[in-house]
Amino acid sequence: MRIGVYPGTFDPITLGHLDIIRRGARLVDKLVIGVTTNPSKNPMFSTEERLDMVRREVAEIDGTIEVVGFDSLLMNFAAEQDASMVIRGLRAVADFEYEYQMAGMNQQINDQIETVFLMADVSLQPIASKLVKEIARYGGPIDKFVTPQVAKDVAAKL
Repeated sequence: MRIGVYPGTFDPITLGHLDIIRRGARLVDKLVIGVTTNPSKNPMFSTEERLDMVRREVAEIDGTIEVVGFDSLLMNFAAEQDASMVIRGLRAVADFEYEYQMAGMNQQINDQIETVFLMADVSLQPIASKLVKEIARYGGPIDKFVTPQVAKDVAAKL
């Protein structure tokens, strides 16, 4: 069984994340979405809230998808899931530079797990959770970047 891990904070989950999840799920027999804690990103939603949000948003996506929280090195988490690959989305050149460095470090930790990069759909490339939260905090519309239910979740938090 080919298992892939798609890690992230998903604070909140965006249409860009969902695009990578749909496409990533077609590449593997099972996709594990790893919702990580990252206090340095100053999350809007708790880990439990993000886990629930991601589970709700991926429920209708074809494929075997499991949503799991983790607070460890990505390569350790991927190994625990018996993953053969880590799936990462790329939006821009700046993403590539960071992700390339991370892939190299991860390969040094565990060279049995490949990193697979998926380019974001052109229409979704500018979307970032950080920017969605900033727009929402200033009362701007976020409905082009997240699902209607996630937009309600963000509004309720604010």
